[in-house]
Amino acid sequence: MSNLTMIDLMRIKEKAVQELESDQTLRLMVCGGTGCHATGSINLKIALEAEIEKRGLQDKARVIETGCNGFCAMGPILVVQPGGIFYQKVHGPDVPELIEQQVVVGKPLERLLYKDPVTKKPIVFQHDIPFFAHQNAIALRNKGMIDPENIEHYIARDGYFGTAKALLELETADIIAEVKLSGLRGRGGAGFPTGVKWDFASKSPGEIKYVLCNADEGDPGAFMDRSILEADPHAVLEGMIIASKAIGSHQGYIYARTEYPLAIRRLEIAIRQAREMGLLGKNILGSGHDFDIEIYQGAGAFVCGEETALMRSIEGKRGMPRPRPPFPAQKGLWEKPTILNNVETFANIAQIIVNGGAWYAAIGTETSKGTKVFAMSGDIYNIGLVEIPMGTTLRKLIYDIGGGIPNKKKFKAVQLGGPSGGCVPEAYLDTLIDYEEIAKVGAIMGSGGAIVMNQNTCMVDMARFFMDFIQDESCGKCTPCREGTRRLLEILKKICAGEGEPEDIDKLEALSATIKETALCGLGQTGPNPVLSTLRYFKDEYYAHIYEKRCPAKRCVALLKFEIDPEICTQCGSCFRSCPAQAIEWQKKQPARIDKTKCIQCMTCFDKCKFDAIF
Repeated sequence: MSNLTMIDLMRIKEKAVQELESDQTLRLMVCGGTGCHATGSINLKIALEAEIEKRGLQDKARVIETGCNGFCAMGPILVVQPGGIFYQKVHGPDVPELIEQQVVVGKPLERLLYKDPVTKKPIVFQHDIPFFAHQNAIALRNKGMIDPENIEHYIARDGYFGTAKALLELETADIIAEVKLSGLRGRGGAGFPTGVKWDFASKSPGEIKYVLCNADEGDPGAFMDRSILEADPHAVLEGMIIASKAIGSHQGYIYARTEYPLAIRRLEIAIRQAREMGLLGKNILGSGHDFDIEIYQGAGAFVCGEETALMRSIEGKRGMPRPRPPFPAQKGLWEKPTILNNVETFANIAQIIVNGGAWYAAIGTETSKGTKVFAMSGDIYNIGLVEIPMGTTLRKLIYDIGGGIPNKKKFKAVQLGGPSGGCVPEAYLDTLIDYEEIAKVGAIMGSGGAIVMNQNTCMVDMARFFMDFIQDESCGKCTPCREGTRRLLEILKKICAGEGEPEDIDKLEALSATIKETALCGLGQTGPNPVLSTLRYFKDEYYAHIYEKRCPAKRCVALLKFEIDPEICTQCGSCFRSCPAQAIEWQKKQPARIDKTKCIQCMTCFDKCKFDAIF
């Protein structure tokens, strides 16, 4: 269908809605994101289809593979529609019983339902589970709801109606005005107003302009953009089409890292389907507007997340940032006016156009509108992807949605903003999730990574870990970043090795300030943040490492004696059973001891001991 019209789009939606929702067939929605693939959802899908065919139940149930459902800790996930009955950790051997109970008998299989961690009572419906109940999905509105490889599923949920409105009803200025009114700020980290950026590019002279999508998600612990692309690729394409009308562009590029094969495959399918329907290419929806999109695969350089480095990479040059001004909206890709937004930003655009900028602006805070997607990982029960209104507190994110800290451990800090972000301690858990408020406590919103740390995390070692990443990913173009991050890493390594000196703290602070003020791009300018935030809130740990030659969290191997205190040891034998080197000697009703000639210092005994008896 090469000349799709608005009437055609409405007919496709009506037909798709009827097929999805009007029959009596149960839809078994199997999570098909990377996380669930890793836990066995592909085999689950095969087993479900085989069991349905074996029993001749094709008229009663069918299997649909979706993208990421979001609740990654509970995969493989199966949601039964209509109704939203939520099953967790479902595997092949569970399938016969599940089909019998859910499809044949028509009742939920209780043992596979989500259990409330406090009451231990099963919760049947997805929307009643606290992890989902506190969310407000806009960018993630289709996650787990559609087959991402079927464009008609997307259209059934009002997909491409934002495109139709923008191309057929609105002028360029009207689109930009709605995006400005929404208050949407770039979700890639900097938080620059999206509508203002588009306005700059729209007013820049030139017939050739570009729309770029940054899908080069490189932060440790971040999987927001990957999950959106896997679950709802058309939402990103639609956002880019609307942006192209706003600035007068006819060509777009999605810069995606090669390490995202599933996201790239689904993007390729989505682009092909959109072209076949006439939603990409020439004269889209009969509007006279031409726009097409290509995928450019990056090799995984973290610095290519910086917009000018990304553009140089697409041009076939080494990915290195350049000084600004001129800004990309004036001279970007191949020296032409260019806008670049990340995946999450574009995923919001169609809903803003369909519902209006005022609708979006009614969500959030005075300066941070709408919602924000976070990838929660680390020492937290509910690892996964969430979307919450701006203005939600960090405490609600970590405890009400994230479920708190496992194994009765205490919360210590949450790292926001990736390796360029900062660690927020418990005292600031009531901070609102807002660009300005997060900055006040020494972190940044970033693209949405949230790594939770418990009491056993050494904050000096954590700063070392992130600085190691930053130093390794520095492109080397500017001296402050290339040499400064190396010196910071050397000092941190020295402190963790028990060789720190009192003057090292002053050196860290002075060097960090210099790098922030003089580095060329955002990677270097924000690179010292983990050092500065840990010094700000956990300086006592630095002092313990330097003055007492002691790691309070017992994570720095060089500062540990690998001995067991017989007064504290409860004689439980947990360390003995877990030691891979058989270096622990223990008998029932006797304190354990470590044979240092066998000990490989793997830290397993420290992790298994619940009584802090090893030092």
